[in-house]
This record gives sequence, C-alpha cells and structure tokens, in this order.
Amino acid sequence: MFSRLNQLTRHLSRPTLNTAFTATATATAIPASVVSPFRNPFPKMTSSAVQNSRKTIHTAACLIIGDEVLGGKTIDTNSAFLAKYCFSLGIQLKRVEVIADDESEIIEAVRRMSHNYDFVVTSGGIGPTHDDITYESIAKAFNLKLKLHQQAFDRMKKLSKPHPMQPQFDWDTPSPNLTAKLRMVEIPHDSSLPEEQQAVFVAEDMWVPIAIVNGNVHILPGVPRLFERLLEHLKPSLLPRLTNPEGKGIYRYLISTPLPESTVAPYLTDLAARTASRGIKVGSYPRWGKKRNTVTLVGTDKEFMDSLVAEVEQNVQGKKVAQEDELDPPSDTEEGKPKEYSQ
Repeated sequence: MFSRLNQLTRHLSRPTLNTAFTATATATAIPASVVSPFRNPFPKMTSSAVQNSRKTIHTAACLIIGDEVLGGKTIDTNSAFLAKYCFSLGIQLKRVEVIADDESEIIEAVRRMSHNYDFVVTSGGIGPTHDDITYESIAKAFNLKLKLHQQAFDRMKKLSKPHPMQPQFDWDTPSPNLTAKLRMVEIPHDSSLPEEQQAVFVAEDMWVPIAIVNGNVHILPGVPRLFERLLEHLKPSLLPRLTNPEGKGIYRYLISTPLPESTVAPYLTDLAARTASRGIKVGSYPRWGKKRNTVTLVGTDKEFMDSLVAEVEQNVQGKKVAQEDELDPPSDTEEGKPKEYSQ
C-alpha cells in the first residue's frame, strides 16, 4: 500500500510551489471510448447541487476512506488537519468518519453528509488500483456517470514524472499502465452543470483536480501532503462563502484553574446556559497528574468573550493563558511519583 501511495505522490505533484488559484476551463471533446457509463440503483438526491455550491458554509464533515486506516497500517492525520483548517476559517467541523473501501459504505456516508452539512471533504481511494473506488462510488451515490476529465488528463501528461520502472510507457499507446492512470482522471460528471463547477485546479504545478459532486462534496487524495496542499490552495474560493468572509475563524480562550472539575462544575453549568444564545461553548478539561485543569470558552464573538474573562477567572480562581501548561510548576512530581489527580 505504501508503494502505491508513493507512486500516487509522484504522479500528483512536482516540487515547485505555486499558490495561484485557477478554475478549470471547459473540457475539450473526448472519444466516447473513455466515458464510463453504468446503471445506478440509487435514486437522485433531492438537494440541489447549484444551491449547495452557493450557500454559506457553516458546517463541515470529513470522510476518511481506506482499509489501511481501519487496519492500523496507516495513521489518519488528514482529519486532524481539516479540523484545524475549519477552526481557522470559522467553520464548525461537526463529524469525522472513517470507513472501508466499500461501495455501499461510501454511498451511504457521502449522501448523508452531503445532505446534512455545508462542506464535505473526502480523503482517499482515488488512486490507480482496483481498490481505489471513491470516484465510482460517489458517482453512483448521486446517479452520475464517470467521465474522463480531459484537462486533468492533459495536465497529468504534462506534469507527471516518468516512473523509473516504466521506461517504455507511452501516453498514446493503450496499455494496462495507461488504463490504471486513467482511473485517476475519470471523475463523476453531471451533464447539467458547467465543467468548472465540478472540478477545480488549485495549484499550477499539480495536475489532480478537486472533484466537486452535488455542489458540496470535495474529493481529495489520501496522501497527507497532497491533501493539505490542495485544501490550503482551495481556501481563496471558500472565503466568500463563510459567515466571516475575512476568514478570522473561531476563538478559543483557555483559563487555567487549580480547582478540581467537581468544584467548578456548578458555575460552568450556569455560564454555559447563560452564553449559549451568543454561540459560546463552555468546556472543562482535566489534566491527569497535573495540579491545574483547563476551562475553555469557544466562539466567534470575540468582544463578548473578552467581557467574560474576568468573571470566569474569579469564579474558577484561575487565569487566562496562551497554552495549558503555562502556569504549571517546574515539576508536578514529588520524589519521582506523580501527584494524585482529584476530580
């Protein structure tokens, strides 16, 4: 599996970084032989792809696809990156799921997420091998066909580095290797929508597009450095659709307290009830084996959150800090033994 990921990495990127955002042009005509039609037993979704692509983005969901993640062979870091990415933009990441390379699992999850959330990102399953079934499965989920994306294919030919183990490979000669490469540029196609709304190229040095299905499902590769680069370059197109177009994101305040959670619980329960209407989430997090715990305030209304700090500090006998361990003593141990933690 790792050799396959390395191969996909070589195909999808070149070392030069260009942060320009470029929308795909209308694809040129392609031979009928490269179109992959199939019947679909699943009905169309009732939500409008056009509406999904235009509405303000409040919520997000992440779908990690891959047997290798569920089997413990690969560690998922993409969902953690997306969580920080969404937080920085003021988008509430509401759900993260990890599922197998299974068609029915992908179809069920992606349809549900597209219906329930504004911005959906999938990771994995778009390589050249038989178990890379994300494109096909998502196409079936929305009653679409797979179609070779001509511009992606042209960019692949231009930007891909020749593999040293394929010295005789020819882009113009049919072969099993060419068929495998074409799997990576056959994406779900909706004939009722313009090409530029279904796939975008976000970096001039990368041939892989971000395929967009049903207006809000964004299909990305699972290779972390590619996943991260594509999302970073997608950001300019998301900013106009955010609640805060300047992308200031969500604020998280940390208040370090020496009190156990059971002592501050009544006050925090009252505080949460009083501030919920202003979109503030109040949290309490124990730090096992440490002398101080952490209370958090999370929200987008910075001015209101600032007005709460003094009250919270007083009621939890704490202090606002930049990081959780800021007020920790040099050592939380005595004679080499951890101090007991008290709730």
